[in-house]
Amino acid sequence: MSNWQQVSLGDLETPVGRKVAVPPQGSRASMSDGYPLRPLGEVMRLDIQRTPMKPATTYRLAGVLNAGKGVVAKGELRGGDTEYAAMNVLRVDQVVMRKLTAWEGPIAVVPAEFDGFVVSNEFPTFTLGSELVPDWVRHVCRSPRLWAEMKNRVSGTVQRRKRLNPEQLLQIQLPIPPREVQARIVEMLDAVDDQIAALEAEVDAIVRVRTGMVGRSADTEQTPLGILGVVSQGKGLPKEFQGKRTGAVSWYKIADMTGPGNEFGYTLADTRLPLSEVAENGGVVVDAGAVTFPRVGGAVLTEKKRIVDTPGALDENHLIITPGEGTNSEYLLAVMESFALSELVRPGAVPSLNMGLIRSTKVPWSWTENQSFGTALGALRAEARALAAEAASLRAARAALLSGLLDRTIDIKSAKLEV
Repeated sequence: MSNWQQVSLGDLETPVGRKVAVPPQGSRASMSDGYPLRPLGEVMRLDIQRTPMKPATTYRLAGVLNAGKGVVAKGELRGGDTEYAAMNVLRVDQVVMRKLTAWEGPIAVVPAEFDGFVVSNEFPTFTLGSELVPDWVRHVCRSPRLWAEMKNRVSGTVQRRKRLNPEQLLQIQLPIPPREVQARIVEMLDAVDDQIAALEAEVDAIVRVRTGMVGRSADTEQTPLGILGVVSQGKGLPKEFQGKRTGAVSWYKIADMTGPGNEFGYTLADTRLPLSEVAENGGVVVDAGAVTFPRVGGAVLTEKKRIVDTPGALDENHLIITPGEGTNSEYLLAVMESFALSELVRPGAVPSLNMGLIRSTKVPWSWTENQSFGTALGALRAEARALAAEAASLRAARAALLSGLLDRTIDIKSAKLEV
């Protein structure tokens, strides 16, 4: 054990102070110390229970999230309202996957609260053998290694329609450690997940505090957004420039709202061009402090609002409010976060907002205290961003730990937990 180092899990710091011993960078457990690669078909089996769709019966419908993120409820369904004659039933501790777009990792272990839910025949289910700990399989379902193996086996010619059949999943080979080792892996990874959940809960609490500060001032009045700043629309990013990184100026697309580091404010776009090229193609650089949100499509319903932290151009799917004199941008962002844009959308097939509607929309505003409140709100946003970055770092460390445990660069026999 002299060539192993003791590291904290977050450093990998966990709620109960656990630590895990991992090998130094670049070391590798010997193949003789590793676990044999075995096809999944040896340790679990296809096991589908079908239930007929009775017209007068209500069923609870489920789906499976990508990247092994779990099972999700999709509402209730009356048997008479579906074209399916029968559907698959989920049972606790089974594995369920989505055959369609399986290369995105839609695979999970069924938790107890989803026992009895139904899914279409697009979702085959598998019963685990006695050699597998269900919670260990739950973590394996979140492994990029498994998703890569699934992607390598999908069949079909059109990318979005490619499928993975149950037989192909069962052909995937993974190292299967003994049950007692699986249990130790679960304990380690659950400890990291607990810390990630604690950080995310803190972020959620800060968001609630931010929006709760809106409307607290005695002089709060309903003020049209058009009075608080200039409302404008972004400019189209030519398709041939999308994704290029030839300069320092970001040209933000709506997809950048969920990009790394952009969850609490625009800092960096996937597309970055020289300033001269942005100008030549009609882009308009938006100053730091502007508040932006989606203008059209399903993105409007996601209720994402962002402040521009790093100046850049925004594409035509953004609406922008550039704060006027006396308008604090942090307070303006909190005001926008305090209500649902979906309540303003035009009726019709495609949700949409327009500049006139936004200009006339009245929001709670304090002219005397928006500046002082804005300072506090800015500090809270910075704290939320720091906590979210810490959670992201922990998720990356967790993924590396899981990967090492699966490919045996980390030998769980030599790893140990300390309280």
